[in-house]
Amino acid sequence: MAKSRVQFICQNCGSVHQRWAGKCDACGEWNTLVEEGTAGGIGSGPVNTRNARKGRAVVLTSLSGDIEDAPRIVSGIGELDRATGGGFVRGSALLVGGDPGIGKSTLLTQAAAALASKGHRIVYVSGEEAVAQIRLRAQRLGVASTPVELAAETNVEDILATISDGKRPDLVILDSIQTLWTDLADSAPGTVTQVRAAAQAMIRYAKSTGAAIVLVGHVTKEGQIAGPRVVEHMVDGVLYFEGEGNHHFRILRTVKNRFGPTDEIGVFEMSDKGLREVANPSELFLGERHAKSPGAAVFAGMEGTRPVLVEIQALVAPSSLGTPRRAVVGWDGARLSMVLAVLEAHCGVRFGQHDVYLNVAGGYRISEPAADLAVAAALVSSLTGLALPADCVYFGEISLSGAVRPVAHAQQRLKEAEKLGFGSAVLPLGSEEVVGGNGAGGIAAGAFQPTELSDLVARIAGSPRSRADEGE
Repeated sequence: MAKSRVQFICQNCGSVHQRWAGKCDACGEWNTLVEEGTAGGIGSGPVNTRNARKGRAVVLTSLSGDIEDAPRIVSGIGELDRATGGGFVRGSALLVGGDPGIGKSTLLTQAAAALASKGHRIVYVSGEEAVAQIRLRAQRLGVASTPVELAAETNVEDILATISDGKRPDLVILDSIQTLWTDLADSAPGTVTQVRAAAQAMIRYAKSTGAAIVLVGHVTKEGQIAGPRVVEHMVDGVLYFEGEGNHHFRILRTVKNRFGPTDEIGVFEMSDKGLREVANPSELFLGERHAKSPGAAVFAGMEGTRPVLVEIQALVAPSSLGTPRRAVVGWDGARLSMVLAVLEAHCGVRFGQHDVYLNVAGGYRISEPAADLAVAAALVSSLTGLALPADCVYFGEISLSGAVRPVAHAQQRLKEAEKLGFGSAVLPLGSEEVVGGNGAGGIAAGAFQPTELSDLVARIAGSPRSRADEGE
C-alpha cells in the first residue's frame, strides 16, 4: 500500500509545495495554500519503475492527408451553436463559466431538452441541486416532457458507472465541476486535486467513448473560473456566460475553442420562460437611444463574424477636484486615457479641468481598438454640447500621432448600419474599396474619412476656430 504524505497545494494555480507558506511562490497569491493528503495516486510523485509497463510504438504520419470535419451535435439553439462553432463536438469537453444566477443551468437545461427532443440521449448530472429543483426549472421552461435523464450525484466513479450503463449518451452535463470528487484523491471536494482529478476522469471518458461532456464552473470575484487554470487547458472549449443583474440580456462568449473560432458570441434575453435568442443584438443595444443628446456616438463593432452596433455615452463635466475623475464602464480605462491625451496634444481639446465619464450602453463590453474614433467623437460632443448626427456610425483606431488607422471588416460594419437605418459613417481613409461601392450601399456615399483626428474634431465643432474656443 502506498504511503500517504501531506502536501500543500495552491488553490489558485495548482502548484505543489512541501511546506505551508503565506504566499504562493508560483502565482504570488496570499493565503491560497491548502493542506491535502496524497495516497500514492494524484500528485504523489513518480511511480515505482519496476511496476511501470513498457510503452508501445505509435504510428507516425505526415501533415498531408484527408481532413474530416469534426462530428457535431447541433442543438437547434442558434446562438449557442454559434458560440460553440456549430454545435457540440462528439468526444469533446466544454467548460462553461459564469456568475451565480446568471443562467448557466437554465441555458444547459434548454439545450438538453432541445437535443433530447431530437432523439439524442442526454444525461444531466447535478451536484448542487436536487432532482426536484431541476424538475421545477424544467416545468417553468416548458420542457418537462422531454426525455432528459436526470441524476443528483457528486462521486465520479458512480457517475461513470451510471452513464456507462446502456446506450452511450450523446451529451453529459455536469453541474458543477467544483462539487465532484473521486476516490483517487484524498482531499475535500472543490480543492485543486479533486477538481483536476475529476475533470481528467470525465475527459478521459469523453475521448474514449465519443460522448460530449459539458462541465459547469464557478466564477471567482475576479471574473475567472474558480479552480486551477490547468482545467481550462484540459478541456477543448471554454465559454463565459456574461451579463449584469440589472440588464435582461446575457452574452455567451467563447474564449477557447479547438474546433472553431474563439471570438464568437451568442446573445440571449432572460425572461420568465427562460433564455430567448436575440437574432439581432444591435436593435437590443440601441433600443432606448436618445438621438438628440450630446455625448452619444454609435459604434459599429465586430464580435467574431457578427457586426454589432452599440451606443457609447460620454459625459464631460467641470471638476472641482485637483485631479479630475476618469470613470469607465464597458471599455478599457487605459485606452480612454490614451484618447484623452491624443485629443489634448494634437487637437487642442482640454480635459484637464473636467471629469470624464464613459459608458457603453446596455452593459455591453468592448475590447477592440476600433472604438477609438467613436469614443473621441462622444467626448468632443459632450464637451462642446453639440449632438452628433443621429444617423451616423463611427469606427476607426487612433494612433498616438493623431492619425486615424483603418480597421478590418469595414464592409460588414457598414452593411449592418445600413440595415438599421443609418445613412452616414465616419471611418478611416484606408477603406476606399468599401466607399467605392462594393456592396456598401447608400451609406458609403455619405461617409466621411478623416486622415487625422483633428479633422473629425473640426467637423464636430463646426470650424477650427470654434473648436479651439470650446477647448479652451
